[in-house]
Amino acid sequence: MKILITGGCGFIGSNFVRYFSAKYPSEKILNVDKLTYAGNLQNLQGMDKRKGYRFVKTDIASARKMKDIFKNFRPDAVVNFAAETHVDRSIYTQGVFLKTNFIGVGVLLNCALEYGVEKFVHISTDEVYGSITRGNFREDSVLNPSNPYSASKAAADGLVLAYYKTYGLPVVITRSSNNYGPYQFPEKFIPLVIFNAMENKKIPVYGDGLQVRDWLFVEDNCRAIDLVLRGGKAGEIYNIGGQHERANIQVIKRILKILHRPPTLIEHVKDRPGHDRRYALSISKIRRQLGWQPRVSFESGIAKTMRWYQKNRGWLKNTQTGAYRSFYRKYYSKLGLSET
Repeated sequence: MKILITGGCGFIGSNFVRYFSAKYPSEKILNVDKLTYAGNLQNLQGMDKRKGYRFVKTDIASARKMKDIFKNFRPDAVVNFAAETHVDRSIYTQGVFLKTNFIGVGVLLNCALEYGVEKFVHISTDEVYGSITRGNFREDSVLNPSNPYSASKAAADGLVLAYYKTYGLPVVITRSSNNYGPYQFPEKFIPLVIFNAMENKKIPVYGDGLQVRDWLFVEDNCRAIDLVLRGGKAGEIYNIGGQHERANIQVIKRILKILHRPPTLIEHVKDRPGHDRRYALSISKIRRQLGWQPRVSFESGIAKTMRWYQKNRGWLKNTQTGAYRSFYRKYYSKLGLSET
């Protein structure tokens, strides 16, 4: 198989590249990534020595460049991780989210259709469903996104399914709950808490901190995506959940306890606009059809994650410069918060 992976230098994408490469060493991988602030070649250090692996720096929203890539590589399958993903940034910089998350997906779909791709796996998110007080979202639940990020992903999901219904393109969508693990950029919740705690910096908590998320270790998600790629039914959606619901404040206190840091580092701040209260997914479909279920408990996964960040402080510090820090100076200023 020749597989085109977009966004393969980001968090989930780079973990999947490593997973896929190790499991299928003879298969060819082309990794396409724009290398925005959250895309990092260090995430795939050593992969350039692997036979059959190649990286190209390209924007998926560039129709001309992507067409050349499809024409030359002729992929059998596409797994699209490429996305702008941070809710906070989407509230104040919407344009780039629409360009990458919707227009870019349209470019990929057109190329996949033209060059006869046999399977197109689109990586989405549980956030497209919005918030739920009780129970779990199923794959046929109504989409109700609450912010520009999740709205752009919901729009892309609709476009992906339209290409199946209109043109017969063999697409599959995965919607996973909150991922965590190695190589996650520290704008996201868990690595931000770990980094700030290690540096004895204040940890901002939106509102009362009782927002509930279902935590999924990234390796479990990679296994699920692989199963969907190999055996997922065209035109279907598969929820992928960790089945480990935790309130944000619980996660913070757990990390502080492991690192022997005081709870006084917690700083409650004004809640984010449109902040979803709870996400929860039913995973009965992927369990029943593909035999997948999460293997890594939250306690084990968070311990592995913290050990990785502690061993890779240099990687963490390198992320605290450039576009990321520039954005957050402006972002915290708009909300009237102190920068952390």
